[in-house]
Amino acid sequence: MMDIAVCGAFADEQVARLREGAGDIPVRLMEAESDCDSAIVFGNPEPGKVAANPNLRWLQLESVGFGEYAGLDWKRGHGETLITNLAGFFADPVAESALAGILALYRGIDRLVLLQAGKQWLGDPLRTHLRVLRGARVVLFGYGAINRRLAELLAPFGCAITPITRDGIAGLDKALAEADLVVCTAPATPATSGLFDAVRLANLPPGAIFCNFGRGSILEEDALADALERGRLGGAVIDVTRDEPLPAGHRFWTCPNIILTQHSGGGTTDELDRKIGVFLANLACFRAGTPLEGIVDFSRGY
Repeated sequence: MMDIAVCGAFADEQVARLREGAGDIPVRLMEAESDCDSAIVFGNPEPGKVAANPNLRWLQLESVGFGEYAGLDWKRGHGETLITNLAGFFADPVAESALAGILALYRGIDRLVLLQAGKQWLGDPLRTHLRVLRGARVVLFGYGAINRRLAELLAPFGCAITPITRDGIAGLDKALAEADLVVCTAPATPATSGLFDAVRLANLPPGAIFCNFGRGSILEEDALADALERGRLGGAVIDVTRDEPLPAGHRFWTCPNIILTQHSGGGTTDELDRKIGVFLANLACFRAGTPLEGIVDFSRGY
C-alpha cells in the first residue's frame, strides 16, 4: 500500500493539512532514528535512508540544493525514482536579501549598526565613503529565477546589468573586469566549483562588491578574505559557505566589509506552509500521472 513519509518539524495544523491533502494515502511522520520504506517522501531525509528505501517512487525535497543525494542509485524495482526540488521557490526572498545586503554596503548601514551598538557618533566623516547604487555595472552570474528577480528589483536604480548563464562562462572574465557588483546564484556543478578563485577575484575592479547566494563551493573563501582584508574589494554579501555553520575560527567572522546572512536568505514567515503547498500540488500531479514541477536533472547538476 502506498504511503507518505514526512521528514521535518511540522506543527499539528500543518500535519493535519498534509493528511487532508493526501486524501486516502496515509501520512506518517518520519522519525529520525527509524528506517523509511514509504513510496513517497516529503522533506530532506538522511541520504542513507533514501538509498535503503526499496519502495521509493518519489522524493519531494524541501530545498533547491540536492548535492548530498547526487551520488545515490535512483533505480528501484519499479523503475526510476522521481526527485523534485524547489527550483524557483526562493526567488523573492533571496533577491530581496541580496538587495538589502548590497544597499547596506553601499550606504554604510553595516558600519552604522556597529557604531550604534558601541554608542559611537561618527557622522560627517562617513559621508565621503558612501556610494549610490544608481548606474552600477552589475554582473549576475547564474540567470535563474533568483537573479532574474534581482534584475527586476535593480531596474529602478538604472543599473547596467550583464547576465551570465552556464553556457556563457567564456564571457565571464571580460564582464568581471568592468563590474562594480557581482551577484552569484549559480548551482554547484563541476563547472562552477572554485570558479571564483584568487585570479578571478583579482580581475574585479578595485572597490567592487561580490555577493554569493548560490553555493559555497563556487568561491575560494581565503581568496575573498585576502581581497577584503587588503581593502582591494569594497565588500561582500555571503549567504552560503563551504562549511555550515561557519566554524568559529573562520576568517569571514572578522573580515572587514562583509555581511554574512547565514543561509537565511530564502527565509519567510510562511516558508514551511508554502513548501507544503508545493508538495500537495505535485502530489495531485503524481496521482494524476501528469508531469511534476521541479524535476531534478542529475546530468545538469540542477
